Amino acid sequence: MGTVAAVQIRHGVSFYAVTTNEIKGVFEEVERLLNAHNADSELNKLAGLPEDEILAGCDGKTIVRFPWLVTRPCYEAAFKLMHESGGAFNPRWRGPNTLDLGAIAKGFAVDAAGGYADHADALIDLGGNLKSVRGSWRTGVRDPFGDGFAAVVDLHKGEALATSATYYRGSHIYDGRTGLAVSNGVASVTVLCNSAMWADGLSTTLFVLGPEEGRKFLDDKLKLLVGDMKVSVLWIMDDGRQDIYGNDRFQGN
Repeated sequence: MGTVAAVQIRHGVSFYAVTTNEIKGVFEEVERLLNAHNADSELNKLAGLPEDEILAGCDGKTIVRFPWLVTRPCYEAAFKLMHESGGAFNPRWRGPNTLDLGAIAKGFAVDAAGGYADHADALIDLGGNLKSVRGSWRTGVRDPFGDGFAAVVDLHKGEALATSATYYRGSHIYDGRTGLAVSNGVASVTVLCNSAMWADGLSTTLFVLGPEEGRKFLDDKLKLLVGDMKVSVLWIMDDGRQDIYGNDRFQGN
């Protein structure tokens, strides 16, 4: 998926090898299905269809090695975010007959991979999309302006953390309403919740919206999107200012 994956497990080497092999397989399968740059991917085969036909078509029949891995939840979440954010998050930002789930698929892959490590104290990391499958893990939110951390977070069992920021790949985050790169004074957005997929998608959405519009979006739409799931957000602005939403789990900010 164009990024680096890492797994930490508090067990022996042989156990680690088996588990990481399965996780790598899940990542490869998600990439095969949801790669916008592969003409033969499930994503591109469905791209020209209306939304309801896309959701009907992504039923998992193409999956061989992982028959329980169904991609529909990823499409559903992407379209929900598009509708509820007024298009700020937009899987069709490249055009009406295109699909791009790059802003949510890595989180989906992390959640899916977690099912193969639920017997272990494991931390999964796919391009900065983190999930504690079991156990407690301390991690940091990178300081956009230096080499250290702007905040520290303790991830507990089932919790996930995702950051959208310009320092990962430059100005690569686009406003789905305009198709233009975002330039709104936001340096990074980090989201903590119990789903890597939703953390991934929300971090992108909230980067586009910024703290003021983002807070209103969360107040109005969060329960509709994720139910009673607790969500904490940390915005870091270009001027160094930090803005928190939800329970402040970000230490040292």
